[in-house]
Amino acid sequence: MSKKRQKKNTGMRPLNWQLLGRQAILVIYDIVAVCAASYLALLIRFEFHPSRVPDYYLTPILKFMPILLVLTIALFYLFRLYNSLWAFAGENELQNLVIACVLDGVIDGIGLQFYRIDLVSVPQSFYFLYTFLLISFTFVSRFSYRFFRSRKHKNENRNNSVSVMIIGAGEAGNVICKEIQTGNYSTMVVRCMIDDDPSKWGRYIQGVRVVGGRDKIIESADLYNIDEIILAIPSAPRPMISRILDICKETNCKLRSLPGVYQLVNGEVNVSKLRDVEIEDLLGREPVTVDIDSIIGYVRDKTVLVTGGGGSIGSELCRQLASHGPKRLIIFDIYENNAYEIQQELITKHPDLDLVVLVGSVRNTARINDVFATWKPDIVYHAAAHKHVPLMEDSPNEAIKNNVFGTWKTALAAAQNGTGKFVMISTDKAVNPTNIMGASKRICEMIIQTFNRHYATEFVAVRFGNVLGSNGSVIPLFKKQIEEGGPVTVTDPDIQRYFMTIPEAVSLVLQAGAYARGGEIFVLDMGEPVRILDLAENLIKLSGYRVGRDIQIEFTGLRPGEKLFEEMLMDEEGLLDTDNSLIHIGKPIPIDEIAFFRQLEELNQESRRESRHIREIVKRIVTTYHPEEGGRPEHDEERAEALRRVADEINAGEV
Repeated sequence: MSKKRQKKNTGMRPLNWQLLGRQAILVIYDIVAVCAASYLALLIRFEFHPSRVPDYYLTPILKFMPILLVLTIALFYLFRLYNSLWAFAGENELQNLVIACVLDGVIDGIGLQFYRIDLVSVPQSFYFLYTFLLISFTFVSRFSYRFFRSRKHKNENRNNSVSVMIIGAGEAGNVICKEIQTGNYSTMVVRCMIDDDPSKWGRYIQGVRVVGGRDKIIESADLYNIDEIILAIPSAPRPMISRILDICKETNCKLRSLPGVYQLVNGEVNVSKLRDVEIEDLLGREPVTVDIDSIIGYVRDKTVLVTGGGGSIGSELCRQLASHGPKRLIIFDIYENNAYEIQQELITKHPDLDLVVLVGSVRNTARINDVFATWKPDIVYHAAAHKHVPLMEDSPNEAIKNNVFGTWKTALAAAQNGTGKFVMISTDKAVNPTNIMGASKRICEMIIQTFNRHYATEFVAVRFGNVLGSNGSVIPLFKKQIEEGGPVTVTDPDIQRYFMTIPEAVSLVLQAGAYARGGEIFVLDMGEPVRILDLAENLIKLSGYRVGRDIQIEFTGLRPGEKLFEEMLMDEEGLLDTDNSLIHIGKPIPIDEIAFFRQLEELNQESRRESRHIREIVKRIVTTYHPEEGGRPEHDEERAEALRRVADEINAGEV
């Protein structure tokens, strides 16, 4: 066996000469510090007159000194004063340092009693002075490196620094400020802090002045040439954050914030946890929360199938369902990449979950029947659908084949295989639709309500509006356009939409499923509609840019099938309340089932033939469908010119 192999087997490691050198320097320094502290303590006692120091005081100290030095080095080693990383020293290291020095002072006091001359003890003040001086000398040796390192860091980054304002002078603000100042790779420099607590105004945190409350944000951003604002109040309610952000976005500074108060609890507050401020921070309301644990017992120990389980809504359904003990969770999706991503996420977070991931289309009758016959799901969440309005306008037969008859086949398979509950994800675009996607989802709702009258399965639909951050939504598009330098494209200055976050919408879908008794169309309260232009402007400002100067806004006109305002209820429907004020039930509309099924048969045949008259057939089924009222790309020149004028006024700051 080679010497190299022998060395590896015996666990020997090469010596770290750099570390040993630093430790040797500290040992030598401590020896000098102990000697200097002992002598200075006597000098201070006798007012810095060496001639006045009696030999019967000095002699015992000199005789005990060799023993004291050995004991001091051993004590310091025991308290890790030679092994700590002093560049990152904090409270624990300071505490160890003080305790070690105090114990060393006690040892010195005891030892000198054995070397006193003529029973004369060293003055008691000596021990206090010695201990104080030793703490001071040791502190300087350990913490001076951190100080000079910090100064060097600031000097190196002085010409390439990002001026930062921190809003929130509490625990989170203190930690963020401290890390920015001591971080080795940070190019940030904290210039000022903001807090609404008047008792903190004019005071300093980590050497940074708290200049005032939120009314000082705009003034201070200009005074200190702030580049970036960090929102460090994770416990603040959403309306308060929204009001503060409304002020911040007028500064043209980039905005970042901490994710939430739980970061404080877990001790995870640091610069790496900062995130860009998202548009949902400006919604001005608290996140929708439901007591999922109290009502989601209906999925525990059940086999649950999620169609379209790899999509935005479907994947979030899977995440929330996986946390509540289903017997088995089945993900069914046509797009294998999405299915793979959610599969790997759930395997990591829920290793004990019985997870089945299947690739297939709801349009494939044999495939969907085989899935139900094999796995016998107790509950189905049907989220598989084509949802992109303009694309479906160009491919209307695909919207019918996938949405309408994919739903028909999935619902029929559920009914024939003993599924207890079937929840279909619908949309506000099904109400008085102007596009084929919305009309197709309205037909799906009609299918669900009809099936509920003929099968034991409880069939329900849940209708809601846009979700922030979903595939195909405007927010990812706006972000990409901003990253590329603009312009940000908005279809119309007056267009409005209802918005929720994906987790909010899904949690309400799950709770609606608990309320389901069969035949209902649940309507989620989406709050007040939001103007898309406001979203675009706010997102530009939150990114640290100026509307019109840094990033332009352009209007492209309504897209095919698009309307200015979405609705949640048809005129014929009324609302019934549930125990949750955010979930309502739309009253079912009577349907002539015989005529409906005949029309569906015709629709099925014509969509398979790729009929160019599919909209006329859909219009006979969904009488509230008015495609002529939707936006068209060939809008007239007069309208196009009006949109250009509005865009110019906005970019010029006149609106």
